[in-house]
Amino acid sequence: MRTIKSLSWMLAGIVLLLSACKKPDYSFGELTAPSNLSMTATVVGVNASNPNGNGTGNVTITVASTGALTYNIDFGDGITRVVPSGTLTYKYANPGTNDYTITVNAVGTGGSLSTISKRVRVFVAFVIPAPILSALTGATSKVWVTDRSAPGHFGVGPNNEFSPIWYSAGPDTREACAYDDEITFSKNALDQVFMNVDNKGASFSIGASSTFYGFGGGDNCFPINTGGNKSLIFQDATSTSTPAQSTRIQFTVPGNGIINFGTGGTVYEILAITATTMHIRNIGIDGNSWYQKLKVKP
Repeated sequence: MRTIKSLSWMLAGIVLLLSACKKPDYSFGELTAPSNLSMTATVVGVNASNPNGNGTGNVTITVASTGALTYNIDFGDGITRVVPSGTLTYKYANPGTNDYTITVNAVGTGGSLSTISKRVRVFVAFVIPAPILSALTGATSKVWVTDRSAPGHFGVGPNNEFSPIWYSAGPDTREACAYDDEITFSKNALDQVFMNVDNKGASFSIGASSTFYGFGGGDNCFPINTGGNKSLIFQDATSTSTPAQSTRIQFTVPGNGIINFGTGGTVYEILAITATTMHIRNIGIDGNSWYQKLKVKP
């Protein structure tokens, strides 16, 4: 009898132990992915003149759905963000015109997802260093002319150098048409820089580039169309210059690229600039480096 009672107590203990070890039954409810997911991505400042935006890099993103608790947004540039609602403005930072795929995951109950993507093309203007921007345009605009009295106001050298070691013009030794041009650099509220060249009807061109401007012959003055007001594209210099030789900032002039005299080049590196003087370099159509010195119009 004692043995039977002992076995009974042991069985009762095992039953209680198994009951205590039983896992609780949790319920998450119904997992429902968000529905009717939609997205708009509007690049700020798009118009006929700026098809990829005004250069700020701002894109307004709006997403909507039924049943979303949060939105996880991948902006396509390596940055993601979780937001509780579906409207925000995101600023892209990479200069130039780039394509990005924006992907939105709408998060529902239990982590269920609905996904939508949209591709955008965004222009981001290069941030011009403030001292260079101020020297170039002042508060709003400055008019520049050839620094005709400065040695080397016209010059040329090999394309791996940063000074006119082959030829450096002496004061007032070039053609008259090279000295009457007025170059206006201006900026808008977004610090975008524009350039307008009044060449008084003619600009000087080296012979190698005369056909580039639609003419022919050797070094001469030609009735070159300077193209009106042009939006300049700034970036870090792509040459091998050092900070001791250059500001390491360059800009591209759309169209034929002419500023003061024509070489067939359209990209100008700012070697040096002050509030009243500027020294620039470009690679001409002949493969040589050409130099110009400008000063603010008195």
